Amino acid sequence: MSDATYRVMLRMQIIPGMGPDFERIWRKVGDSVTSHPANRGQWLSRSEEEEDVYYIVSDWVDEASFRRFETSDRHVEHRRQLHPYRSGGSMVTMRIVAHLPGTGGAE
Repeated sequence: MSDATYRVMLRMQIIPGMGPDFERIWRKVGDSVTSHPANRGQWLSRSEEEEDVYYIVSDWVDEASFRRFETSDRHVEHRRQLHPYRSGGSMVTMRIVAHLPGTGGAE
């Protein structure tokens, strides 16, 4: 992963009881993000401290590419599919300035 990676983190509050359906749809429509040539990967995490809260982390080659995706028809459709499960959310953007690889899982 390049130090120039542009990272987007979404915090999504999901309607109580809809978490499993949200996870299923997120997996189903995720390739609309990960198939974009500027996307470096995407992760879905469920909070262990806050009920019905998920975090989506998405890495991009640069901010300009992410911003073009953010306003694209492909992104609008992606959001449309996930929106019925949301009750709120927020977005934070950042640049990776350093990466120290760990040894976990290495033999």
